Amino acid sequence: MRPVAYDHFYAYDELSETLRAWADEAPKLCTLESIGKSYEGRDIWLVTITNTETGAHADKPGFLIEANIHSMEWTGCTAALHLIHKLLSEHGENELVTRALGTRTFYVIPRLNPDGAERGLQQRRFIRSSVRPYPRDEPEDGLQVEDLDGDGRVLDMRIEDPNGAWRPHPDERKLLVRRDPVDGPDDGPFYRLLYEGRLQNYDGFTIKVPPPLEGLDLNRNFPAEWAPEHEQRGAGPYPTSEPEVRAMVQAVTDRPNITGHVAYHTFSGVHLRPYAGRPDEDFPTIDLRAYKIIGERGTELTGYPAVSVFHDFKYDPKQTIKGGAHDWMYDHLGVFSWTTEFWSPQRQAGLSDYHFTDWVREHPIEDDLALIKWARDTYPNAYVDWYEFDHPELGKVELGGWDIINFWFNVPFDRLEQEVAPHSDWAIFHTLVSPLLEVRTLDVEQLGDTSFLVRLVLQNSGWLPTNVTQKAVERQAVRDLEVELELPDDARLVGGEVKTTAGQLRGRVEKRSTTWWGNDESTTDLAKLEWVIEAPAGTEIGIEARHPRAGTIRKRVRLT
Repeated sequence: MRPVAYDHFYAYDELSETLRAWADEAPKLCTLESIGKSYEGRDIWLVTITNTETGAHADKPGFLIEANIHSMEWTGCTAALHLIHKLLSEHGENELVTRALGTRTFYVIPRLNPDGAERGLQQRRFIRSSVRPYPRDEPEDGLQVEDLDGDGRVLDMRIEDPNGAWRPHPDERKLLVRRDPVDGPDDGPFYRLLYEGRLQNYDGFTIKVPPPLEGLDLNRNFPAEWAPEHEQRGAGPYPTSEPEVRAMVQAVTDRPNITGHVAYHTFSGVHLRPYAGRPDEDFPTIDLRAYKIIGERGTELTGYPAVSVFHDFKYDPKQTIKGGAHDWMYDHLGVFSWTTEFWSPQRQAGLSDYHFTDWVREHPIEDDLALIKWARDTYPNAYVDWYEFDHPELGKVELGGWDIINFWFNVPFDRLEQEVAPHSDWAIFHTLVSPLLEVRTLDVEQLGDTSFLVRLVLQNSGWLPTNVTQKAVERQAVRDLEVELELPDDARLVGGEVKTTAGQLRGRVEKRSTTWWGNDESTTDLAKLEWVIEAPAGTEIGIEARHPRAGTIRKRVRLT
């Protein structure tokens, strides 16, 4: 089995070649298909992984991994590749992997945004998401971010300026700190701080910092809580306006067996759950409890805490994030959905008890000193000491500071495999908690010479109910269990119905942690169906039981 490379991030051609190779090497487990084209015309690949000898992918509960919707977050793509490789290479050897592929299906989109990832890998400047120019077709005058000196990274650019807001730290001179409000001219030097880049139509005095030409954020373009640009930056002109998001929404809609979803992002070292725009009080109680239990296992396996976006991950305390994938998956479809933000340099530097988003806006200078020490001791290239550069418009400037894309937005290569590997285990766990429809018993009793009673008992052996969430019931997003007979022409149904429904079957998620207080041990996880059929002895009939999220069972039984 072709291994995953952890010493670089995959460009589009290598990614495509690797996925094709895996599909060729393990045809009974893996198939590759394009779910659509990106803005620039690249295929958006979806990998389906299941043991086809135990059933078709659509007949089993499914789980979706989606990665690299944001251009520079290549770590997520590598994590998705790790999962695919683990499933294919450990099938038949690892009991959990073998059981998961025998009874469930994995759908993996390793790179939802191939254009942004490709351009980011080539230019190394920050691109949030889609490369489609929006809302303008041409860049505005001012700073155009780029790698000026061609060293493969975009750093900060500092310009000595008596009116600058930054000055060197007295003990760590390469670290810039905020200028004191009453600092005078003699307390300098002071600096103005910009991203590395050119100045378009510079007038010799004023420096403009326009919004980026690529102003779309694909993870604000999903239907749930979508809001227009004046309310949600990067949302696009309308929900699913962008081909990448439209492809994913259609792929999910075409696969009603999906029971869960994790989106792979960076950075912060945290698992995020809905809602982004509403408090936990808006959850059905049973859904919130299940979310917390699944999140606790995620923390146990990966070390990442599991938190609410609304309560713990707002970028602005007075604003909410709209149009995200996990809100759409949970609130509209009623499946458990997460966003994993890989990697926390702060945690690596020994920082703790910091707020995931507030920290970026405001934190003690001691945190910066700890981070620089961590970088000096561990990754000397992560924080670059300032060096002179002859800028084409500004003259003498200095380049330096954090190499954010390579050491904040992505995991350094020597830690990459170690960082992503536990998340594959969590994905397998999350898949195995899905509902699973099974036959408990199937019996035939002869009532007369040509009269037979057929009794079928079905069970949900999964931890989650067949509806997965209470939200799915509220939204009417999931159908009931359906059971249908297939009778030959010489058979007549006397009792029962050819096609019937049996509601939803509960799982074990509602069982509380105590065994002695208020547990409901009624058999709500079972459904019994009976038919009386008149037919010649030895007649064979077919039975199909199907639930879109719990699987499909097909049986043939002889009336004897």
